[in-house]
Amino acid sequence: MKILKFGGTSVGSPERMKKLLDIIDPTEEQIVVLSAVSGTTNSLVEISAKLLKEDKQEGTKLINVLHQKYNEFVIELLPEGDFREQGQEVVDYHFNFLTSLTNDMFTHIEEKVVLAQGELLSTTLYHIYLKSIGVASVLLPALDFMKIDEDNEPDILFTTEHLMPILAQHSENKLFITQGFICRNSFGEVDNLRRGGSDYTASLLGAAIMAEEVQIWTDIDGMHNNDPRIVKGTKPISHLSFDEAAELAYFGAKILHPQSVFPAQKYQIPVRLLNTMEPKALGTVISTESEKGKIKSIAAKDGITAIKIQSSRMLLAYGFLRRIFEIFERYKTPIDMITTSEVAVSLTIDFTDNLEEIIKELNSFGSVEIDKDQTIICVVGDFGAEKHGYAAKVLDSIKHIPVRMISYGGSAYNISLLVGTPNKVEALRSLHDRIFE
Repeated sequence: MKILKFGGTSVGSPERMKKLLDIIDPTEEQIVVLSAVSGTTNSLVEISAKLLKEDKQEGTKLINVLHQKYNEFVIELLPEGDFREQGQEVVDYHFNFLTSLTNDMFTHIEEKVVLAQGELLSTTLYHIYLKSIGVASVLLPALDFMKIDEDNEPDILFTTEHLMPILAQHSENKLFITQGFICRNSFGEVDNLRRGGSDYTASLLGAAIMAEEVQIWTDIDGMHNNDPRIVKGTKPISHLSFDEAAELAYFGAKILHPQSVFPAQKYQIPVRLLNTMEPKALGTVISTESEKGKIKSIAAKDGITAIKIQSSRMLLAYGFLRRIFEIFERYKTPIDMITTSEVAVSLTIDFTDNLEEIIKELNSFGSVEIDKDQTIICVVGDFGAEKHGYAAKVLDSIKHIPVRMISYGGSAYNISLLVGTPNKVEALRSLHDRIFE
């Protein structure tokens, strides 16, 4: 069985939803994971924000606007008659439910329920559409088998134990439709895998049922060797290892959710990135294998803040770094890059909600310098210790650009550079021109 995930743009209109059958083969065993229709999740986030602020009037207005969009969606998607009536009943049910939430106390628990409505709508409407054209499918409620534990980590064993019997009950069927993104938490409440979580759902399902492969269908033909929005002449990468793909996803390659690589990697399920608009394009295969002896790709992550702590007390001292890291742990602030010398440590973060409190505590160690508006440039490839010349080539490519930090050796797959965000475009283009010449 294969897992096929389609993002919001792939189901963004009735026309695109219908064209999914150019890719989906109802005669093959497949679980199709759908995101919400593009724009829906953003609208639901906006609705939740209004209701959390107790602005029920504005929240109701936004619900009505989105409801009307779905009324029009149903008319375009489904033929007149019973199937259109079924589709309209589904839409009305979900929006009546949303409206009912404006009458009661609205908390973050209800917010998670609101955010789940997009995927519930897209999958149910697509299931009805398939019925309307005579294609058999089974709608699988993700809330029956997708679960996260008390640490917000997915419970793959739970998914296996609850999904496999459902598939066995429908052994005569080959095509299954389910929701991405949504799940239940350890309390049984509706929750989600955070933004981009439909990729994660697909990978988790692939791991849970030991699928043949996971296919992530988006609107770009695989992972490119640089950001095509900034750099001309980028090319899709035919093959990446799981580690290389994880580095690129974390450091800015938007095509793939960073967490989605790990379940497939653990269970060695190949992941294929493909283009809904060009189904015949080869895309990118992510697996345990890697093409050795070359630099694969460049990615950039904005919104970075660099922190430098300098102290003579660090010299020949033990436990110094641990005490610094404990501060970031207390404020639940992840660290991206780190470099050290005998008397100083520099590190980067992208979550700055608690920056002021962190700086206050760091001041007890020594002098603290802050550089905001920074960008991490990540160059991914075969950077094993036995390789020579690659790091020099990377650094030579940006010798005309000020570099704030360099991280090399923490991974055999990347070298990371910190530059001021105003230098990002020049850095990406210069690296591309010299590395992929």
